[in-house]
Amino acid sequence: MFGLEALDLARIQFAFTISFHIIFPAITIGLASYLAVLEGLWLKTGQTVYRDLYHFWVKIFAVNFGMGVVSGLVMAYQFGTNWSAFSDFAGSVTGPLLAYEVLTAFFLEAGFLGVMLFGWNRVGPGLHFFSTVMVAVGTLISTFWILASNSWMQTPQGFEIVDGRVIPVDWFAVVFNPSFPYRLAHMATAAFLATAFFVGASAAWHLLRGRDTPAMRKMFSMALWMALLVAPVQAVIGDFHGLNTLKHQPAKIAAIEGHWDNSSGEPTPLILFGWPDMQREETRFKIEVPYLGSLILTHSLDKQVPALKEFAKEDRPNSTIVFWSFRIMVAMGLLMILAGVWSLWLRWRGSLYRSRPFLYFCLWMGPSGLIAILAGWFTTEIGRQPWVVYGLMRTAEGVSMHSAAQLGLTLVLFVVVYFAVFGAGFGYVMRLVRKGPVTGEGDHQDDGGPGTRHTPARPLSAAKEGTDDSDHGGEHAEGRA
Repeated sequence: MFGLEALDLARIQFAFTISFHIIFPAITIGLASYLAVLEGLWLKTGQTVYRDLYHFWVKIFAVNFGMGVVSGLVMAYQFGTNWSAFSDFAGSVTGPLLAYEVLTAFFLEAGFLGVMLFGWNRVGPGLHFFSTVMVAVGTLISTFWILASNSWMQTPQGFEIVDGRVIPVDWFAVVFNPSFPYRLAHMATAAFLATAFFVGASAAWHLLRGRDTPAMRKMFSMALWMALLVAPVQAVIGDFHGLNTLKHQPAKIAAIEGHWDNSSGEPTPLILFGWPDMQREETRFKIEVPYLGSLILTHSLDKQVPALKEFAKEDRPNSTIVFWSFRIMVAMGLLMILAGVWSLWLRWRGSLYRSRPFLYFCLWMGPSGLIAILAGWFTTEIGRQPWVVYGLMRTAEGVSMHSAAQLGLTLVLFVVVYFAVFGAGFGYVMRLVRKGPVTGEGDHQDDGGPGTRHTPARPLSAAKEGTDDSDHGGEHAEGRA
């Protein structure tokens, strides 16, 4: 298929399916915690705006949760179908870690999800809030185990190799491997930021249409406080993560930097832009800043960063890809910081909800968190190559013995089915977003909270009708979801 070998098609298929999958857990993680905050604030203050926002976002959470579960099942099957040699080699580590995720996180989420979604008018407020918190905790526990498994593949420890297979000898060392704490913090924070900008973009869209309600203002304000406070923290976490990667995966850092040669003996410059050429072993058309690479990665002005020519050709990651995927991630992060600072200035001026340039900026920033997550995962996974378990097993050794024709056919089927199924799901979520929170006395006159009458919170009942622009006939349509 297009001259690609079975290994290439297996990698593309896995990259395609995981790229779809990671979007849903990222939003689910952030929304679950956001819902817990909203319900807690409503119980504490009694302000109906928090209740209205809860009812709105819980529907979107439910749809994302369902799509995340479905897409996640495919990932588990691929370990056995396309990567059976890897599963045979490292399954004694990765298998239990994924099982722990099911036994702890998934069972916890499943146990309380029903109460969270359908128990608003059936249980007391304390129990309902507890259920929401438990679902939020479950998403974070799931993140813990998934990142533990993937981080072990990046920086393996706590094992022995017996008869050609990995045997765990220290589970604490396996779970808390050297890269795990940094990658866990980086991913969880990224999920919160992705959700914040998704929520903020939704509010910005409605504000641009003239729907300036307390719910929209509260949505917008909370999202931008998150951006202001958390985006700089994410940059610091990223710096620590980079230092950890430099120590344990120096070839990945060399590829990210597009840095080829240390023969000059001078400190490493930071290449802002360029085109790493793997054949010519140089970065062409580069624009660089002297000393800055050493300053950022070694926190000194005299140390050098490892260069790609220090590694054998067969051990070098594809610098052309990770060079740019990393810069896309960083660019999104800098724009998030800009959004937070800009919002603070507008708050001070009293024009946060009226500045149309800023509202349009936040609208276009809606997918920025997800773009950053995808770019970050591309950097991490492609930067690990040619290893599937770093330093222990090459990716070519872990693939199943399928033909290129078989993998090409299944890849085409995955593309068709994923775009059909998840495209429909994404379209439905956008319909919910366009409708916006239902507010006003007429909408909630009997909705006092858990234990009282309430309009059903079924996700599929939320966008059944009135989701087009005619819902807000008096509002001027500007911008698109």
